[in-house]
This record gives sequence, C-alpha cells and structure tokens, in this order.
Amino acid sequence: MNKILAVNSGSSSFKYKLFSLDDESVLASGLGDRIGIDGSSFEMKLADGTKHKETLDLPNQETAVQVLLDWLKKYDVIKDVKEIVGVGHRIVNGAEVFPDSAIITKDNLHKIFELTDFAPLHNPAEGRGIEAFMKILPDVPQVGVFDTSFHQSMDAVHYMYSLPYEYYEKYQARKFGAHGTSIRYVSKRTAEIMGKDLKELKMIICHLGSGASVTAVKDGKCYDTSMGFSPLAGITMGTRSGDVDPSVLQHIMKMEGMTDFNEMISILNRKSGLLGISGLSSDMRDISANADKNPRARLAREIFINRIVRYIGGYAAEMNGVDAIVFTAGIGEHSDIVRAGVLKNFGYLGLKFDAEANKTNGEKFISTPDSKVAALIVPTDEELMIERDVVRLAHLK
Repeated sequence: MNKILAVNSGSSSFKYKLFSLDDESVLASGLGDRIGIDGSSFEMKLADGTKHKETLDLPNQETAVQVLLDWLKKYDVIKDVKEIVGVGHRIVNGAEVFPDSAIITKDNLHKIFELTDFAPLHNPAEGRGIEAFMKILPDVPQVGVFDTSFHQSMDAVHYMYSLPYEYYEKYQARKFGAHGTSIRYVSKRTAEIMGKDLKELKMIICHLGSGASVTAVKDGKCYDTSMGFSPLAGITMGTRSGDVDPSVLQHIMKMEGMTDFNEMISILNRKSGLLGISGLSSDMRDISANADKNPRARLAREIFINRIVRYIGGYAAEMNGVDAIVFTAGIGEHSDIVRAGVLKNFGYLGLKFDAEANKTNGEKFISTPDSKVAALIVPTDEELMIERDVVRLAHLK
C-alpha cells in the first residue's frame, strides 16, 4: 500500500502524519521535539490509538527523519521505505516566487532559503527539513505547500502598503499573509457543514493559535487577511505583537539605547503579545487560568479578543456582510471564553450566539438555527491539504 507523508518542520521540531494513498486514512502521526537541543524526544501515535514516546538524541533534522522511518518500520506501519511515494512540507512563505504548491528539487530548494527575510522563524527550518528528506529518500517527490499561496488571490488594494511603489517593484514589499493551508481546508469544510457552495459564501476565519490570524474569504478565495509581509502583523498573538505603530519602535529603541533593529524585531516576535502584556505566559490556557486574579493576564486576554473583533468588523464591512464566522486552531478550537468574548460583539449583524453549544469543543455550530450569521468551530487539518497537494502535483492518482 502506497503512502504519503505530510511534514510540518519547526526550528527545533517537526510534526508529521502518514496517510494511506488509497483512502486518506492516517496511519501514524507524531512529533520529533527539541531537535538540536538537550532533552530531545520522538513520539508516534498509531492508527489503533497506541502511543510511543522516547527521549533520545536528535542532533539535527536528518537524524529525526531517520528515526521516523525506523519507527515506521519498527511498529509495522511500513515494510519498506519505498512504500512512501511522496512527501509534502508546509512552508510559511513562498512570496510571489511560489504562487502555488510546487515540487521542490535541488535546483529550486535555494529559493526557500532566499525567502528567509519573509519568514525568519520558519523558512530556514522548513528548508532544512526538505534537505533531510532529500538525502534519505532521494527518489521520492518532495512537495512544498506554501501558507502564502492561498492569499495570492488578494487584489492590490488589499496586499499593497501605502509606501513608495518602487519598494514593491524592487523588494516585494507587500502583504503575503500566512495560515493559508489551514484556511483552505477550513473554508471548504465550513461550506460542506453549511450545505452551501463555497463560492456563494462570505466567511471570516479566525485561525487562533500561538500564531494567530483573521482571514476574509469571499467566492472561495482569500479577500483579505490580517498577517502581512511576515507573520508578525495583524492581531495580538502568543509572543508576537501584531500591528504596532513603527514610530513607537523608534522611540523605544532611542530610550533603550538600542542600535540594531534586528533586536527590536526579535522582541516583537518573541517577547511581545500575550507574553509581553501579561508578563506571565504566551499560552492562553495560562492566561485564562489567572485572569480573575491577575489584572495583566485579564488585560492580555481582553486585548487579544478586541483585536480579533476589530478585524472581523472591518472585513464584514468590506465584504458588505458575512455569512459565517469560524474558529479554528488551538485557541479557536478550545477556548470557549475567547469565542464567547468575540461573538458577543456581533449581535448587530443578526448573529445569535448559542452559549450552551459553545461550552464544549468539536466541529459544530455555536449559533442558533435562526441566526442570520452562522458561527462555527471547525478543527483544521493542514496535513490533509498537504497530502492532497502531493497527490495532485506528483500525479500519484
């Protein structure tokens, strides 16, 4: 039985799912964690629900890939690595270089690294992950699935910044967005749940995790999205600031005696957002657990909710209405407090919030049947979209 591997590489980790080519069933999934860091581990969950986890030395991505293949054989998921006929990799930013998912070869792999400035926390790690698979599975097609590709349907009104136009022409200084692979899955699934044609719906999808974004989808395409040139812009996130006035950065740098702007970018990416406001944690679970007794934790959650509301309201106005507001990803799928905090603001649109349904998680409506605007929880499945792109581009069916 032929199989497809979907991989999501981080700077010190990679998540994976192994799919059956025949029916898209998940045969194994898991995580290689703390790669290149002390205390690294590897875990695997099999189709029957059994789980395996070990602490073992993972000095680099190539070692982690070899462990993955060894474990797949060890636990009888595969008999031979030749059963893996395609590998798909989630890549955050393809800029205008990759307007669609693409076969990655030794001849174009360098382009992913050349786009490091567009996603400095992600692209290099994802490029190294592809390199590792190329070495160990040299004859297997490697497919890059770019989070930015879905957003290529935005028009210039929505992707251009109000900067001298020459900066766009020379340096691609424009909005690219992120989370497109997730939005592509969630938008299609939402239409199926609603029993409607995707091209007839206006929806606003809130992908709320440690990284978070809000995307307007109209006629089945990205209309606008909150993330920008990099995944730093938009709403407040776990450790990322979201939108901020550049002049305040100049002021802080002057007062702090900072001379390297890279230091400020690092603060915006790693020390801001929920963590920076609360001084407590970047995790919404910790924030919510302390919100009643810690004013800064409560403030962090309120700001997080407020910025989401701003974007939803703006997109509803731009699209001249909205049919569905959808929550996905870690916070979106699991925080009833955040969902309720956001949706209570949209009664004026005719949205009737179902507080009882919202108390539990899982794929469902959290609006009443007579609501003019539907509200839903739709768990994302980026790996399934990656698998389907591998099949499409490698012509495996």
